[in-house]
Amino acid sequence: MKLFVGLGNPGSKYAGNRHNIGFMAVDRIREDHGFAPWRSKFQGQVSEGNLGGEKVILLKPETFMNLSGQSVGEAMRFYKLDSTHVTVFHDELDLPPFKVKLKLGGGHAGHNGLRSIHQHISPHYGRVRLGIGHPGHKDRVSPYVLSDFAKQEEKWLDDMLRGISDGAEHLVSDDNAKFTNAVALRTGGAKPKPEKPAPKPAPAKAKEPPAPQEDRSPLQKLVDKFR
Repeated sequence: MKLFVGLGNPGSKYAGNRHNIGFMAVDRIREDHGFAPWRSKFQGQVSEGNLGGEKVILLKPETFMNLSGQSVGEAMRFYKLDSTHVTVFHDELDLPPFKVKLKLGGGHAGHNGLRSIHQHISPHYGRVRLGIGHPGHKDRVSPYVLSDFAKQEEKWLDDMLRGISDGAEHLVSDDNAKFTNAVALRTGGAKPKPEKPAPKPAPAKAKEPPAPQEDRSPLQKLVDKFR
């Protein structure tokens, strides 16, 4: 049995936030693979199903991000699982937008949800790191992660979530290479750079008025040439 945990904040106010991309990932897995409806349990929302012939529990903690570990720890103990049977889907500032990487164990890198999970189940669990990019300065991190994805990012977000769903059964069997390949097939690699707007045409120069015609005789013009 595996426990897949998506991190986010509960409520419609946060539903589209970058910080909620973990919720989005497990929602897509549930929808695509015919899991049971969500039900309240373990201070969160739980859904059960099968991937690759193995039972999988999906969990969305509803404790808010900073206390995610309470919900995860409760579910892990109930199902008598080891922390290595847990995989957490979470937003990652240190990856480019829509880049996906796997990691087993390690530090929490300041992520409040991971910090809480560390405290409740140890650091020895799997992570699916979902890139959201960095706003450029630490003072802008909080409003950035709590803002929604931009309209032009929606296609890339959808492709990434579909790729995660396609590869979910490979996570169950610990075939990381096949999982990564499934995501790459959907996303086509790195997110392209936004197109630069076409340069505006230079304003047309005003035409100079024609020089006034001089009323001079041919003889006077000839004399001018030899002056």
